[in-house]
Amino acid sequence: MTDNSLILTDLHRHLDGSMRPHTVLELAQKFNVPLPAYEMETLRPYLQVIGRCPSVEALLAKLDYQVAVLGDLDAVHRLAYENALDLADNGVDYGELRFSPAYMAGPHGLPMQGVVEAVIDGVQAGARERNIMINLIGILCRGDGPQACQRELEAILAHKEQFVACDLAGDEEGFPGDLFVDHFKRVRDAYLNVTIHAGEPGPPSSIWQAIRELGATRLGHATTAPQDPVLLDYIRDHGIGIESCPTSNIHANSVADYDVHPIRTFVEHGICVCLNTDDPGVSANSIPFEYRMAKERIGLSDAQLRQIQINGARLAFLSDSDRQALLAKKATRQ
Repeated sequence: MTDNSLILTDLHRHLDGSMRPHTVLELAQKFNVPLPAYEMETLRPYLQVIGRCPSVEALLAKLDYQVAVLGDLDAVHRLAYENALDLADNGVDYGELRFSPAYMAGPHGLPMQGVVEAVIDGVQAGARERNIMINLIGILCRGDGPQACQRELEAILAHKEQFVACDLAGDEEGFPGDLFVDHFKRVRDAYLNVTIHAGEPGPPSSIWQAIRELGATRLGHATTAPQDPVLLDYIRDHGIGIESCPTSNIHANSVADYDVHPIRTFVEHGICVCLNTDDPGVSANSIPFEYRMAKERIGLSDAQLRQIQINGARLAFLSDSDRQALLAKKATRQ
């Protein structure tokens, strides 16, 4: 379903939502973390979505099992390393892995700086081994509150040269974007890009806030954007990208099914939208799977899918020189 002559990207993928089920089981046993089951097939429904979840919160609860087993920094390193290998095994040429240092550090009281360093080292090791280009995005967890997010931001900015962007994720309505304006001014002052989870399932006003107050040039999900035609025009006319994750949106029950997913609206409206996995450890999906669903279930044409693939390369947080290097490497593999 993808064009092998074009760069294939996955730009919205949570590192802390992409642990292999067998790794969860192994680390749980190593650190004596209680699980609801200890046989893989019995455990799998607790880790991965079977059908759909009643809410985004229910989906996120499945992620908790993944971070619960991060008992030390070696476990964090392993998670990051395996993420890089899995991206390459999915045929991805360029990926952006995002993670929350506080979320990963929390269950076992790990140092946030140590988590950041372990992720950097693990991803770099896997990327070198598989000759894949991967960048990192730091996440601030809205639900922890502005003060906690300041501490999380410090851990990210201490290694800002290893990040390409910052993100804000969590409860949009309970912790609106205006609480984090100063945080993202610091992000932009550090010359990092801004991508914000907005419109899943927050209202269009949350998306406007992400763009106007936080400086987002890309939006995670934005599933409620079609409710505001003026917003759709603004997103298109200002070249703001949408990181669309159809399977995850359905699993989280923020979209009823593939055939009504708003990615069709985004494409037909001329918006620069790309396809992504979100949380493969929970949704058991991959980039090839997302392209197949976009064709078979959403009904996008080959030409539209090709444009989405082009959009992914265009929206990647890459320098011009890195983008050219990536294109050149892709060309040599043909």
